[in-house]
Amino acid sequence: MLDLAFAMAPPANGAEQGGGSLLSLLPPMIMMFMIFYFVLIRPQQKKQKEARKMIDELKEGDTVVTLSGIHGTIKKLKDDTVMLQIADNVRVKINRSSIGGKNA
Repeated sequence: MLDLAFAMAPPANGAEQGGGSLLSLLPPMIMMFMIFYFVLIRPQQKKQKEARKMIDELKEGDTVVTLSGIHGTIKKLKDDTVMLQIADNVRVKINRSSIGGKNA
């Protein structure tokens, strides 16, 4: 039984067995973060900025599509709401953030 305990003990000479220092792990971690930033984070921020700009530039008479797919024309704009005409004599009040994009 004592032989098993000695077999499981770490080596007595103090040499490292496959482990690395913390500094050797730093460059790969930095590279992984940079890849994530340029592939995922940066494009998403750019897309959000463009969507915010489009919503801020809305004006009466614009033809838009909501996030739920409803097409309509803007009749009134307020701070955070929009009156959208979707058919003759049919108007709905929606949040500005519910607008997905402009139609051409």
